[in-house]
Amino acid sequence: MLSKFMSKIASFLKMNNRFNYFKINQKYMALILDLERVVNKTSIDKGLRELIKLRCSQINGCTYCQKLHQKKSEKFKIDSNKIQDLANFNESKLYNEKEKAALQLAEKLTYLNSKINDKDYEAVLKYYTQEEYFEIVMIINQVNLWNRISIASGNK
Repeated sequence: MLSKFMSKIASFLKMNNRFNYFKINQKYMALILDLERVVNKTSIDKGLRELIKLRCSQINGCTYCQKLHQKKSEKFKIDSNKIQDLANFNESKLYNEKEKAALQLAEKLTYLNSKINDKDYEAVLKYYTQEEYFEIVMIINQVNLWNRISIASGNK
């Protein structure tokens, strides 16, 4: 059953990859998809979740993922000006402080040379519980995982 499921997913993806990671290692991809299901059920707002994913994909330079998360952001009725201003969210009046806290965490975790210090942690806890903080961390890690798989497989 898993094999048919993975093959079906692989057939829907319109990627120009060196290899199809869904077909190469279904065991790993099943685990990643299980985590994806959990991450998509967090208490974090769906629109913000997509903005986090889009910002991480911008930083990582994953064009496929950027397009995907931009479309999903639009699906969740996020204003196109807000999407266009995402790279400048810190200075933008379109983003509230709660959103900025989550996006700052996304940037810190995505840039591999950054560290999360106590000040950063406390800045997020002004707006989120510890459980929500961890949910945001998992959203960020999940999209970074997808970005890196996509980039490693030659997706453009």
